[in-house]
Amino acid sequence: MRENLQAVYQVMEQVSRVIYGKEQEIAQIMRTFLAGGHVLLEDIPGVGKTTLALAFSKAMGLTHKRIQFTPDVLPGDLTGFSIYRRDQEKFVYQPGSVFCNLLLADEINRTSPKTQSALLEVMEERQVTVDGVTRPLPQPFHVIATQNPMGSIGTQRLPEAQEDRFMTSLSIGYPSFDSELTMALEKNHQSRMGDVETVMDAERLLAVEQEISQIYIKEVVARYAVELVWATRQHNQIARGGSPRATLALVQLAKAAAWMNDRSFVIPADVSSQFPAVIRHRLILTPEAQRNRVDKEQLISEILASVKRPSLGKKP
Repeated sequence: MRENLQAVYQVMEQVSRVIYGKEQEIAQIMRTFLAGGHVLLEDIPGVGKTTLALAFSKAMGLTHKRIQFTPDVLPGDLTGFSIYRRDQEKFVYQPGSVFCNLLLADEINRTSPKTQSALLEVMEERQVTVDGVTRPLPQPFHVIATQNPMGSIGTQRLPEAQEDRFMTSLSIGYPSFDSELTMALEKNHQSRMGDVETVMDAERLLAVEQEISQIYIKEVVARYAVELVWATRQHNQIARGGSPRATLALVQLAKAAAWMNDRSFVIPADVSSQFPAVIRHRLILTPEAQRNRVDKEQLISEILASVKRPSLGKKP
């Protein structure tokens, strides 16, 4: 376990070489990968999302692909399609963009709902079905999807079922002044990717995911996770709260947080620290709350304060 833990922190260190001043965001994405989940980034263009995905794929030794979502992107561009080969006198399957370990789905809310829904089976089942044939994806398989802020030209809201497939959501945001100054002073900022070293591989990542699944969680801590999600369904300013999938994601992420803190058991702080990233994109506010521009972060803080955190000893 210690060797794997060291490798994970080395991955984050490598990514930090090209994404300055975003250690917390990098750590959150790393936890999501270790928990077997997908990441949704809501950001404006130009803040380094593509660079982030490339750095993670290189540091972890994963194959990667990027697809730019536009209104004319078709489901077959993702899942693949069959084309008739005259020389072979038969239809031959051409794999789509999802056949990789790490897929960057850029500006996902600019494409059609039909293409967005094509990711559902891929993200949930890690497989695609084309012409009645089911094909498994390479393992591990993770998606980093980005969406422009709502109201941007050419965007449309992701279907709720699609959003729910993402384990976490977060925003990279603008760099700090000092970080941006460092970037401005670089002679060749494109060469930074060459500084990223491969310190992990797909087999080790799968091994870590297996270790995390074995992390112990006491019933009282699991109950705390369920109570937090249930509180989102009972809040008078939230029309639709977290789903049972949100509860499972929260528990798995809490296990990943415990593992990264070199513990074999989950404590309540692991749950509360991961709750915002899990629940943020799953909350649908009431029309009144939307009109009043109620801040989701404020609601999340209220829920965390209202649900009593259980007290535990040093051991589970």
